[in-house]
Amino acid sequence: MDGAAVLRQFVGQIQELCQLYGSPSLDYPHLNPRWYMVELNNNSLEYDFCGLIMEENSDQKMVEVNKSLPCKRSRREKNPEKALALISTDFMDQQIWKDFPEDLFEAVIARLPIDSFFRFRTVCRKWNSLLTSHSFSQHFAEVPRLHPWFYTVTPENISSAAMYDPSSRKWHHFSIPFLPAKTIILPVASAGGLICFLDLGHKNFYVCNPLTNSLKELPPRSFRVWSRVAVGMILNGTTANNGYKIVWLGCNGDHEIYDSLQNSWTRNGAFPSSIKLPLSLNFRSQTVSIGNTLYFMHAEPDGILSYDVANGAWKQFIIPSPSHLTDYTLAEYGGQVLLVGLVTKNAVTCVYVWELQKMTLLWKEVDRMPNIWCLELYGKHVRMTCLGNRGLLMLSLRSRRMNRLVTYNMSNKEWQRVPECLLAHGRKRQSIACGTAFDPCPTAFA
Repeated sequence: MDGAAVLRQFVGQIQELCQLYGSPSLDYPHLNPRWYMVELNNNSLEYDFCGLIMEENSDQKMVEVNKSLPCKRSRREKNPEKALALISTDFMDQQIWKDFPEDLFEAVIARLPIDSFFRFRTVCRKWNSLLTSHSFSQHFAEVPRLHPWFYTVTPENISSAAMYDPSSRKWHHFSIPFLPAKTIILPVASAGGLICFLDLGHKNFYVCNPLTNSLKELPPRSFRVWSRVAVGMILNGTTANNGYKIVWLGCNGDHEIYDSLQNSWTRNGAFPSSIKLPLSLNFRSQTVSIGNTLYFMHAEPDGILSYDVANGAWKQFIIPSPSHLTDYTLAEYGGQVLLVGLVTKNAVTCVYVWELQKMTLLWKEVDRMPNIWCLELYGKHVRMTCLGNRGLLMLSLRSRRMNRLVTYNMSNKEWQRVPECLLAHGRKRQSIACGTAFDPCPTAFA
């Protein structure tokens, strides 16, 4: 059921309950009731159900009417599809909300904008407990989400983080609770609304949902690895509540798989002898997942390592890198492996996007940053950090005198600047040290 149909059903239910228990009287002018008329233009809705006040956007209009509206009961009944509703926000009978259908309530709440869940949880204990409800999880899973969020860490202060919502183009600041003193953890992977963190000493893994502050420290690994590792994360099913797996890979071929259902680390087979060790892993590249397969970037020779989590099979693909390539990372869109990188030639720097051709195992250019933006990078020594998932990328482009944050939508090939992120004392942050894209899900628990 789409958003318009749900809201029509919701309005109709309110009208029936008002008729049953009596609607607010307009015979007393000193009460000065406030009425709202909502006009539905299409099926795209955005509303704040917590306050029962529709926010104005491009797809819906809200008009506050201070005087009595001429209305004929029979005319409204003849045209229910126009969905013109009069709702008194000052004198709603509490008995109406007491008898409000629970399934309809959860269906409406599940369609709230993601950032409203920060306020939603503080309303009352009942609303907060909805996040653990199985029926609410099902309603939430049925609502399509357009874009992932980005969890980012600044190079100036790696102990603080900020999350960017591309739908509302807003930043949200976040701190992880319940961590031991002086513990600094960095995001390394994500899946199903959960983010996997690794501490600076490469000792302990953590899994956290930044929307709900649900945090879990994973058990110790079978053996200690003091060097850097590449990390991937994948779901067992469609949601994190069905379980997830985390895979780490070291340059000497050591690797382990964590299963959340078993709450333990295991090693599924030996690393194949056909792959030459030690590996030259590209730790600046994120690990991407397609189905049950994780893809790691490596160099010397240039190419990709793949790991099938279902059967434990490793494969190596030798793929020549594009010429004049500097910073680069893997990405994924529509089941295809992509490469995003900086190309610098004759003092001209630009961001390119390539798609891996499965038949030839070559990179094919599919897009590049607009030329007018590339001119801003001319003659500068630019470094790039790229985060991406599910069709949307965030790029941090920085040099000594320039910092740029941009997003790239792979579905419509649209480049867009990211608004500045304000830190404490009004300082602005325009660069990213590390981070990950994640699908915001308030019903996912570590």
